Amino acid sequence: MKRWFALSAIGRDRPGIVADLAELIYECDCNLEDSSMTILGSEFAVLLLLTGAGDGVEQRLSAACKRVEWEKRLTVFFRPLDGEPVPHGVPESRGFELQATGVDKAGIVAKVARCLASHNINIIQMSTSSRPEPLTGTPIYSMRIAMSAPDGFDQQALRRDLDAIATALHIELSLQHHG
Repeated sequence: MKRWFALSAIGRDRPGIVADLAELIYECDCNLEDSSMTILGSEFAVLLLLTGAGDGVEQRLSAACKRVEWEKRLTVFFRPLDGEPVPHGVPESRGFELQATGVDKAGIVAKVARCLASHNINIIQMSTSSRPEPLTGTPIYSMRIAMSAPDGFDQQALRRDLDAIATALHIELSLQHHG
């Protein structure tokens, strides 16, 4: 019977991390189904979705993760899933993208994410960065969020709430519907 697992790993960025994890998966007779990888500062982070079958697959993964942690100096975590994961594709009618830009300050992500949660909006993907402005060196924060809204949500109320946050934090914020 095919079983599903989520595996995450983080460690100082270096060549070979993806190869180390791919070999771990292969050696455990598992299959890589989906992945997301990024470099954050000097750290490489990865989230993998795996399948495996047969007796002892969970024990093989556990032992292999411990070995890779020790040998390759990665922090590795895995867990079995309750069943096949539900695809997170967003119907075009419910897909939105939010972009925010402004002088970097504490609370931008917290306030925007809480606002989205209060409207029952699911964040599908988020990326953020802080870069110095070319002339002054002022740190400018950028955030991009892909999200899915529930059927029948109040788009005007969301825009009002987001506009209030943008005003309070002195940031530019845009919301685009994909549909």
